[in-house]
Amino acid sequence: MDAGLLLLADSRLPAGAHAHSGGLEPAASAGAVTDVAGLTGFLRGRLATTGLVTAALAAAACAGGSGGWVRLDREADARTPSPAQRQASRAQGRSLLRAVRTAWPNAGLEALSAVAEAGPHHPIVLGATTAVAGGGPGEAAAIAAYGAVTGPASAAVRLLGLDPLAVHRALAGLAPHIDAVAVRAAGYATGDPADLPAASAPLLDLYAELHLHADLRLFES
Repeated sequence: MDAGLLLLADSRLPAGAHAHSGGLEPAASAGAVTDVAGLTGFLRGRLATTGLVTAALAAAACAGGSGGWVRLDREADARTPSPAQRQASRAQGRSLLRAVRTAWPNAGLEALSAVAEAGPHHPIVLGATTAVAGGGPGEAAAIAAYGAVTGPASAAVRLLGLDPLAVHRALAGLAPHIDAVAVRAAGYATGDPADLPAASAPLLDLYAELHLHADLRLFES
């Protein structure tokens, strides 16, 4: 993976990812995640569900070009039953699009803003940008799968005061699983969008709805 693509995976990209915990904050508030062991289980579950779906959508958006973005955005909507989750995905999509249009000026990226009135879903933007930056579906899937766990892991350090070294040890242990999910997701890149994975995580959906109406929260989602 070249340096340009690494920028897309870098949490320092000013795309607003730091404002989203990927469901970790409500899980922590509910007492479901309190330590590194609990975080590891949370990340495994997120990777196998939301991570797989997001990575497959990103791979398909990377491979399909602008002609398929509207269809893929609708498929993303269908795989995101929680209104709060859809809102968060589109918010992250708008933020990422704003950042990448500056970093990688490209006529194709300009068309992304018209994919949906509320803005495109995050994995669609990620996949399209990966293609513009010279990457393929495999790289798009890998970046998406990686972000599915590193975002919540970073949030856990801030929310729970966990040892950052211990958290990164847990992430290192998950690396083979991240790679496996990315490879599986990339396999859907050129197929019928209707056949994209639709792994569900009902508890994450419930957490998202509760979090949206929480009186006090550090993260947007």
